[in-house]
Amino acid sequence: MRISRYFWQKISSCAFAGSIALAPLQSVHAQTSPQNGIVRPGDRIAGPAFATRSPTYGMNGAAATAHPIATQIAIDTLKQGGTAVDAAIAANAALGLLEPTGNGIGGDLFALIWDPKTQKLYGINGSGRAPMGMSLADRAAREAKIKTRVPGSRPSFGSLTVTVPGAVDAWFSMHSRFGKLPMAKVLAPTIAYAEAGTPVPPIIAHYMASNFRRLEERAKAGEVEEFDNARKTYFANGAHKAGEVFKNPDLAKTLSLIARGGRDAYYKGPIAQKIDAYMRRIGGPLRASDLAAHQSEWVEPISVSYRGYDVWQLPPNSQGVTTLQMLGILNQFDMAAAGFGTAESLHLQLEAKRLAFEDRAKFLADPASAKVPTKGLIDPAYLKSRAAQIDPRKATVEVSAGDPSQFEKGDTTFLVTSDSSGMMVALIQSNYRGMGSGLVADGLGFMFQNRGEAFSLDPASPNVYAPGKRPFHTIIPGFITKDNQAFMAFGVMGGAMQPQGQTQIVVNMIDYGLDTQSAGDAPRWRHEGGCEPEGGCKPGLGRVALESGYPEATRAGLVEKGWTVSGADGDFGGYQAIKRDPKTGAYEAATESRKDGTALAY
Repeated sequence: MRISRYFWQKISSCAFAGSIALAPLQSVHAQTSPQNGIVRPGDRIAGPAFATRSPTYGMNGAAATAHPIATQIAIDTLKQGGTAVDAAIAANAALGLLEPTGNGIGGDLFALIWDPKTQKLYGINGSGRAPMGMSLADRAAREAKIKTRVPGSRPSFGSLTVTVPGAVDAWFSMHSRFGKLPMAKVLAPTIAYAEAGTPVPPIIAHYMASNFRRLEERAKAGEVEEFDNARKTYFANGAHKAGEVFKNPDLAKTLSLIARGGRDAYYKGPIAQKIDAYMRRIGGPLRASDLAAHQSEWVEPISVSYRGYDVWQLPPNSQGVTTLQMLGILNQFDMAAAGFGTAESLHLQLEAKRLAFEDRAKFLADPASAKVPTKGLIDPAYLKSRAAQIDPRKATVEVSAGDPSQFEKGDTTFLVTSDSSGMMVALIQSNYRGMGSGLVADGLGFMFQNRGEAFSLDPASPNVYAPGKRPFHTIIPGFITKDNQAFMAFGVMGGAMQPQGQTQIVVNMIDYGLDTQSAGDAPRWRHEGGCEPEGGCKPGLGRVALESGYPEATRAGLVEKGWTVSGADGDFGGYQAIKRDPKTGAYEAATESRKDGTALAY
């Protein structure tokens, strides 16, 4: 359903009037005055007042990324005759240079690809495995020797957290199946920008500064074994400020090797040899043999039906099933009647999150190494039984994982692209926590991911560390079909925020009638607490962070239901989406207002 302009005026005025009493974002850009409190956005004559801009429309293709130049590179690739997959790879390569705080060729990749020729959705799992040369006992012993910032915590950085980077192999797997332009042409724009340099935008500059502080601290504590290369590559004169030009000539050389030598240059050739030599020098466990053994996996996407729409995700070791569980639980409630932005609506969403995340902690792991009850977790009867545990009147103090076995039947970047044929791509790529491990191999110009932090060290956990095993993965691309036709490619970056954010986008669009841009601009919530796949549980209700756009009545209503509510902290993910009109083929693209990026179409 669509929401009337009158209703938007009512809820928008309520939201912005009430939100002045909320804790403001801790930002140097939050301007205030005695008369008005927090200064709010200017007025718009169409759509909800909280929308930052209109969606972008086009017929021939579209792209949305977290950096304007990456989006432009994607559009240029389409105009040169490239497919949506070519454009996605080109944009992803660019983001590894332009947004190193979230991704790069030292990380992993997942993607969902709609192929109009076969009328089918394809999924690729480009996640890497743990080094073969380090056992569980070895890792536990080495972790115990590291001085971490918080007593009793596990290391988040350094060589023990490095798993095989899967992004480059995934590029070539996608390209061989759906690409058209030569890979040298696809990578050429990023190589040129890496050599010439480009100004750093404000949000990325902010994250570069925070990563610099954190990584330097961990290097001094001995958790990051070698930091001079990272300092030279990213922080030669400290963290770049907004508008300062950043160059990465080493990355340009590495991408040039890949452009000429293909994926083997990375996994079997000169890049692999440099990685091996570096890891031996610093005492890290990753070896050239681990890289040579790596291969991406084409997988069958999984889905649930939500009010006549089919929402798709990749199966584990991804956490995509968690989004499907949340939506399957909410499908049992009349969310439209609960009302947009109300305490009643948020309460149901929060309880669905808690139930799904308990299952996430107990069951999700690498299905090649553990039995994961994926089908049971999204079985309609199981989801109905989980929904029955929710009390609409109050928060349930303690929740636990369910038993799906009886139903068993057998810091990140996100981008979307589409082309004139109807091909659509949802691609997500990450170095995991922050910029990654803090380690940059000699002369390569990219940081290794710290995805291995996501393993558990508990032998009883399905996600326990083991050589050659893939860790539990947070990054998840999303896709929606309607009547077996492509409807929307979308995603929300940001660790555990991803299933929570994706669910809010779907609910905002399908239950509350928002367009692609407004669905992302709407204020978000984030819940923290419960159990984690890496191990450890926080009992009780946890904490609900609310962005300042929610009215005071929503905050008060949640408190009345028993929730502990805090103000905004800036950690609400990053969203991109492209929707396709099945009748006209027109694209509607949107980008995250909380990031530096943009959406373009033509």
